[in-house]
Amino acid sequence: MERSAPNLKPMENSLPLLEIKQLSVNYGGIQALQAIDLEIYAGEVITLIGANGAGKSTTLRAISRIVAPRSGQIFYNGQLINRLPAHQIVQMGIAHSPEGRRILARQTVLDNLILGAYSRTDRLGIKSDIEAQFLTFPRLAERRHQAAGTLSGGEQQMLAIARALMSRPKLLLLDEPSLGLAPAIVREIFTIIQTLRATGVTILLVEQNANLALQSADRGYVLEAGRITLQGQAATLLRDERVKQAYLG
Repeated sequence: MERSAPNLKPMENSLPLLEIKQLSVNYGGIQALQAIDLEIYAGEVITLIGANGAGKSTTLRAISRIVAPRSGQIFYNGQLINRLPAHQIVQMGIAHSPEGRRILARQTVLDNLILGAYSRTDRLGIKSDIEAQFLTFPRLAERRHQAAGTLSGGEQQMLAIARALMSRPKLLLLDEPSLGLAPAIVREIFTIIQTLRATGVTILLVEQNANLALQSADRGYVLEAGRITLQGQAATLLRDERVKQAYLG
C-alpha cells in the first residue's frame, strides 16, 4: 500500500491526547517501527491493524515504556514522555492490557485487581473501583476469591482489562483482546469496549480481527513492516479495496 495523505483531525482546535512523531523502535538489529506518526484525541477509539509482526504491539509497548524508542517523540497531554519510567506512565493516566493477558495466575481475581491499583493510595476509591469492575464484569464478581489461572480464557481477558482500569486511565491500550476466544466471548468483550468508550475512556486498540476492530473504532491506522501505510476514518477503511483484500478476507 502507498502512504496516504494525512487524515484530518477530529477537531481542528483541539490538541491530541496522545501524539507520536517519527517513532522508531529496534529489537537488536531488527527495526520494528520505522518513523511512524500517530494521533489520538480524547474520547476516540483508534485501532491499529496489520499482519503479525507489523509493529502493532511494539507501538503499544513503546507508549507504555516496556520498550525504549530508538528515536522519535511520544507526547501525552502535551508532555514528552519518551524517557519516563513505566510506573510514571501509569500514574499519568495510561494503562496497558497486554497481549496474552499476563495475569498473575496464582493470585486471586481480587488480588489481581488490587495490584492494578498499585500506583494509587486512596483506599476507599480503590474499594469502590473494585466493586465497579465487578458490576462491569459479573463473572469476575462470582470468582473474586478464585485463583486467576483457573479462569477461562474469556474470563482472564476480562480480568486483564479490569486490572488495567483499576489505575483509572484516561487512555487504555488494548492489545489483542479477542485472541483465542470463542465468538460469543469476543462479542461480549467488544460490547465492554463500547461501554468503556461511553464512560469517557480513550482507547488505542490492537486487534487481529480487522473487521471487528474497524467496526468498533472512529479511526484506524494500517501498519506494514513497521510503517504506517494507510490511515483514515474507520468506515472509510472498511470500504477500501486494499484493506479488504489484505485484512478483511
